[in-house]
Amino acid sequence: MTIDEKQQEIIEEFSEVNDWMDRYAMIIDLGNQLPPIDEKLKTPEHLIEGCQSRVWLDAQLRDGKVYFTADSDAIIVKGIISLLISVLDGHTPDEILASDLHFINAIGLGEHLSPTRSNGLLAMVKQMRLYALAFKAKQEN
Repeated sequence: MTIDEKQQEIIEEFSEVNDWMDRYAMIIDLGNQLPPIDEKLKTPEHLIEGCQSRVWLDAQLRDGKVYFTADSDAIIVKGIISLLISVLDGHTPDEILASDLHFINAIGLGEHLSPTRSNGLLAMVKQMRLYALAFKAKQEN
């Protein structure tokens, strides 16, 4: 499934729920489904700068595709990183770097987060793109 197809799937799932408390519950459920991150990765090097909550993110390049693992100490933030992973996981660095993550605004996430959570969301996206950029540079050398 392409990044755009996955985003469209998320948009359709969220469009079926109008109440934001129910949408938050969906996001929390996604976070609860996120596979646990290896405790060895819960280090300062894996913490995302700019998040109010603690968010650990790791990425691995296998067979030319980027695979992410993450965790957070805040349930809503864990759900948000889970959403991002569901869209970007298993794609090439070029696909990740070229992606326009329009689903964030399409489902109203950007406008329903506090300013600090919105900043954290941007920091998560930025870190995922930085991993992709680093892997692309490594592939080119």
